[in-house]
Amino acid sequence: MILLWYHIDYMKSKVKNLLNEIRPFILQHGGDVELLDVKDNVVSVKMMGACVGCSLSSVTLKDGIEQIIKDEFPEIVSVEAVE
Repeated sequence: MILLWYHIDYMKSKVKNLLNEIRPFILQHGGDVELLDVKDNVVSVKMMGACVGCSLSSVTLKDGIEQIIKDEFPEIVSVEAVE
């Protein structure tokens, strides 16, 4: 059980660090993204700033953020936005 907890905590930390690397590109357009959770190989994020209500936020999420995360962590199956 401790090993599982460590892996989950480790994965959250690594995903958070990766989001911090891509955050400047999102901030350039007035948006932001916050990591909420990593559970069952699904990353939950909150889109903020100009991303809220933007018609292209789903493209940013799926074609940008999700693809970058999946390239780095193949075990991640999806990145989902949570309101």
